Amino acid sequence: MRYMNTRQKDILYLLLSEPDDYLVVQDFADRVKCSEKTIRNDLKTIEGYLHEHSPAQLIRKPGLGVYLNIEEHERARLTQQLGTEHFGSKHQSDEERILQIAYQLLMNPKHVSAKEIAAQHFLNKSSIKRDLHEIEGWLKRFDLKLVSKQRLGLKIEGNERNKRKALARISDLIDNPEFTSQFIKSKFLSHEVKFVANEFKTLQKHHSIYFTDETFENLLLHTLLMIRRIKMKQPISISPTEMAAVEKKKEYQWAMTCLKRLEAVFAIRFPKEEAVYVTLHILGGKVRFRAQGEEKKVLENPLLPMVVRHLIDRVSELKMLDFHSDQDLINGLNIHLNTVLNRLNYDLSVSNPMLNDIKKMYPYLFHMIIDVLEDINQTFALSIPEEEAAYLTLHFQAAVERLHHSSEKRKKAIIVCHMGIGMSQLLRTKIERKFHQIAVKACIAKADLADYTTKHGDVDLVISTIALEHVPIPHIVVSPLLEPSEEKKLSAFMDQVDVSQRQTQKTFKMLNNTTPFLVFLQQESVHRYKLIEQMAMVLYEKGYVEKEYAIHAVMREKMSATNIGAGIAIPHANSKLIKQSAIAIATLKEPLDWGAEKVSLVFMLAVKHEDQNMTKQLFHELSYLSEQPAFIHKLTKETNVMRFLSYLDY
Repeated sequence: MRYMNTRQKDILYLLLSEPDDYLVVQDFADRVKCSEKTIRNDLKTIEGYLHEHSPAQLIRKPGLGVYLNIEEHERARLTQQLGTEHFGSKHQSDEERILQIAYQLLMNPKHVSAKEIAAQHFLNKSSIKRDLHEIEGWLKRFDLKLVSKQRLGLKIEGNERNKRKALARISDLIDNPEFTSQFIKSKFLSHEVKFVANEFKTLQKHHSIYFTDETFENLLLHTLLMIRRIKMKQPISISPTEMAAVEKKKEYQWAMTCLKRLEAVFAIRFPKEEAVYVTLHILGGKVRFRAQGEEKKVLENPLLPMVVRHLIDRVSELKMLDFHSDQDLINGLNIHLNTVLNRLNYDLSVSNPMLNDIKKMYPYLFHMIIDVLEDINQTFALSIPEEEAAYLTLHFQAAVERLHHSSEKRKKAIIVCHMGIGMSQLLRTKIERKFHQIAVKACIAKADLADYTTKHGDVDLVISTIALEHVPIPHIVVSPLLEPSEEKKLSAFMDQVDVSQRQTQKTFKMLNNTTPFLVFLQQESVHRYKLIEQMAMVLYEKGYVEKEYAIHAVMREKMSATNIGAGIAIPHANSKLIKQSAIAIATLKEPLDWGAEKVSLVFMLAVKHEDQNMTKQLFHELSYLSEQPAFIHKLTKETNVMRFLSYLDY
C-alpha cells in the first residue's frame, strides 16, 4: 500500500488546487524548495498512490508539464482524504496494522486490552492473537516482555532504554525501513519534524561531520521518539559512570546546544540524561566522510588501532593477500570500526538491510571475516555482530578489487565491428572504460579475422557485433552501442573466460576431501544446530577433527547463519580443531529453516589453515553450484551415495 510523505502530499495538494492547467516541474521545485530530480521521484510515488486510491490520472507531457485529470466530485473527495489520518481505517494493510499495534503497546505506559486492539483494527480476536505472537517474539530481541493480565490487558515490560531501542528498530517487524520512518514521522506535525531535521543539519555544518543518510534518519527518529517519551513522563535512566564519561566529550556540548533550541519549540525541558542519550547516538553514528584533519581527532577509542591491526593481519593471512599498504582500506576501517566500538560501548543497536545479499554475493570473504571477528571478540571481549561483518566484507572486497586492478593481467581482445570505424571506436572506448581487465589490440572487419588471429597468437578473446562461425578463440556477440544489458552479458562472459582458463579439469576438487561414509542423503529435517552437531560428530569419530569441533561449529552458526543462497549451507568451525581436512555432505528430505532461507544441501567444511588454497577452490565450486538450480535439485533428490558422488565427477 502506497503512502506519501508531507512533501508529496503538498505536491498533490498543488495539483488538486490548480485545475485545468499544466504545472512544470520547476514550479513544484520552487514551491516546496527541493530539486527537480526529487520532484520527478515524488511524482512517481504520487502516481502509485493515485493508482491505489483514486480513478484520477497524472498526465505528463514533455514541454507542457504535469496535469491532474480528475472529476470534480473526486477532486473534493481526494482533498478530504488527504487531510484525514490514514491509520485506523478499515483498509489497513497487514504491515500497517502490526506496526500500529507494536507502536501502541510500546508507547503506552498503561495496560491495553486485546479486545480493544481488535475493535480498533476491525479484526477478530484470533487474528490479533497472531499479530501479538509475532510482536512478542520480536520484543525478546530487546529484552522486553509482553505481559497479559486478566481484567487489565496487555503491557510491555522492560527498561526505557530497551523500549526506545525497539521503537527505533520497529521497521524490523515488517522489513520496510522507509515505510516505518514515514509512520513515526506521521505522529508529529510536519513543522516539528522539519525543525528537528534542521537542527541536525546545522550540527553537521558547524562541526564538519557528515552523517550517512541512514544515521541522520536514525538520529531524527530517536529524537522525535525521545520528545514523545518525555511528554509522556517516561524518561530514560543512564548510569552515573556513563554520564560522567559522556559529559566530558565535545559531542555532549553539541547535543546540549541542539536540545536547548528544541526546548522552546516543543515546550519541554530535556534532562541531562536525555542529552547524554542523544550524544551516544551521535558518537555511534556512521559518517560518509570527515573534513580534512578530522580523522585523527575522532579516533578516540583505545581499542581501535589494535582491532584494525588484528583484522588486517588475520584477513591478509587467510586471504593470502597483503592489505597492510592499502591506505584507503585502513582509513575506511578506522572510521567504520570507531563507530562500531562506540555503538557496542553505548549499547546501540545496528541494522544492515543488505546482510543477506552480501552473504550471498561474497560468501567466502564474509565467512572468513566472521571467523576473524570470532577471534577478535574473544581477544578484546567484544561482541561485533554479523551485520557489521557484512559491512566489513564490503571494505575488504573493495580492497581485493583494487589489488586485482593494479596487478591483474589484462585480457588481449580484438573487436570485430560491421558498422564502420566511428562505431567500432565508440565500442572500443566504452569497453576500455568499463572493463579495465580488457586491452583492445585492434578493431577489424569480419573478413580480416582469420588472417589477424593467425599472425597474432596472443589474442585471448574476440568481441563482435556480428555472428561468427568456426572461431576457436572465446568470442561473444554484443550490440555496437553496448547497452547496460550487454554490459552484464560481457561481464558474465569475462567471468566464464576466467573460470575456463583456471580450470584444468572438470572434477570438483571437493571430491578429494570427502568419502562415501561422509555423505548423508535424504536426512529427516531437524533443527540446523542438531544437524551440524551430527555431521561434526561423524568427522570426530572418523578422526578428522577434535571432539570440541561440534560445539564450536554450533557456536559459530549462532553468531551468523552459514547459508550462502540457492539452498546451500556451509557450517564450519575453528581450523585449530581440525586434524585433517575433510568435507561432510548432507541432503535433506524437506528444506530446513537456515537463517533467512530454506536449505536442502549442506557441506560441513573442515579445512586446515594450511589448506587455504583448497578453501578458495571450494568456494569457487560452491559459487558455481549456487548458480545451477537444476543441478542442485538433482543432487538433493538423489538417494544413492555413489551416484551422488558421480554427479560431482563429470
